[in-house]
Amino acid sequence: MEEIVSISKFKATCLALLDQVNKTGRPILVTKKGEPIAQVVPPPQPKKPASWLGSFKSTGKIKGDIVSPVISESDWEVLKS
Repeated sequence: MEEIVSISKFKATCLALLDQVNKTGRPILVTKKGEPIAQVVPPPQPKKPASWLGSFKSTGKIKGDIVSPVISESDWEVLKS
């Protein structure tokens, strides 16, 4: 159930009412001469950004030996002398 507050009370206690909405999560309806003119609602909860760690999981594949040299040692020029 939202709280109903007159515009004059809202003007006098604006900061306290905003803190109340933020803490309780309940909206406040502001009225002028009994007619609703505004509604103060809490902000949406911030979304946590998705972690980039593990974002490429299962996208790469290891094919073959990843430790041994690509070419054989007999093809290395530095070992031919």
